[in-house]
Amino acid sequence: MNSPAELQSPEDAARLAKAETVLTPRFYTTDYAAMDKLDVSSIRAEWDAMLAEYEGDNNHDHFQRTAEFTAEATALAAQWSPQLRRDFQEFLVSSLTSEYSGCVLYNEIQKNVSNPDIKRLMRYMTRDESRHAGFINQSLKDFGLGVDLVNLKRTKAYTYFKPKYIFYATYLSEKIGYARYITIYRQLERHPELRFHPIFRWFERWCNDEFRHGESFALIMRAQPELLRGANVLWIRFFLLAVYATMYVRDHTRPWLSEALGMDPTDYDYKVFDITTEISRQVFPISLDTDHPVFRAGMERLCHWQAAANAAKARGGLIGRLQQARCAVGAALTFGRLYLLPVRQHALPAQMRVAPSW
Repeated sequence: MNSPAELQSPEDAARLAKAETVLTPRFYTTDYAAMDKLDVSSIRAEWDAMLAEYEGDNNHDHFQRTAEFTAEATALAAQWSPQLRRDFQEFLVSSLTSEYSGCVLYNEIQKNVSNPDIKRLMRYMTRDESRHAGFINQSLKDFGLGVDLVNLKRTKAYTYFKPKYIFYATYLSEKIGYARYITIYRQLERHPELRFHPIFRWFERWCNDEFRHGESFALIMRAQPELLRGANVLWIRFFLLAVYATMYVRDHTRPWLSEALGMDPTDYDYKVFDITTEISRQVFPISLDTDHPVFRAGMERLCHWQAAANAAKARGGLIGRLQQARCAVGAALTFGRLYLLPVRQHALPAQMRVAPSW
């Protein structure tokens, strides 16, 4: 597997941030009137306790660059392979896009609703995601790749999602983000010699923000119980599989990042799946059997189709387009077979919130 050339300019980074593929983060818009009607009165005690945590703002002093940060980053980057350099640059751009996507969405919701509970929550989450995006962008600027976030907001395509889809997708995005960051952080606690960039030192408190954001959407869904039963369980199943499959394929197209951290990408991904599955039992009545051999074979098959699609795109021409179409059909059929695998069912716990204890 050959890695593409590294990014060369802010324009390259912006193009990557604006790319619209099944593997890249998207910007979303939703039904603000429906968001305005959300009622959290049935979980008032848990809701108010969570908002008090946001108000306490335990990370207000965390996302600050120290004088040593740039020097350490520069010294370590000189030792990277070309593949790792490209992978890490893509990781930063993807992470920036994801964090800023949340910032934009939450800010638009808070501007377009009058519901005081939702408005206050979205203001806090906008604050957090803005910090995260800005902090990542500073590391991109170390490579001369800083992204103009105002222009990104103006020019990137937006996808409309119904509120319930926002809840399912964003809950999972925040929780799997926590699982990814905390797994990396714990690995580097055990092996500090593998910390090839200083940004990883910030991951523990950073991912606790992600965890709390997920808790917010868990409470919203538990307060609207119709979202967790009936036909909506089919949507939960879809989003679980889509988020897991996207992560798996993306990580296996840039394996040098995991390997540089001393982790096999497959082992890393299934560790993240295990953590996310355990957490998501707080709100979802089903979970995927990620240990099922057919599930694991299907994940590998999706990677095969993605690699073949990339090769077909590079080939170009009529033949390349036909091959890409064949790959898309193959990937869709594989995804469909994975979707039909048996799932695990369980009752929702009385205690709605979970502590970030991994």
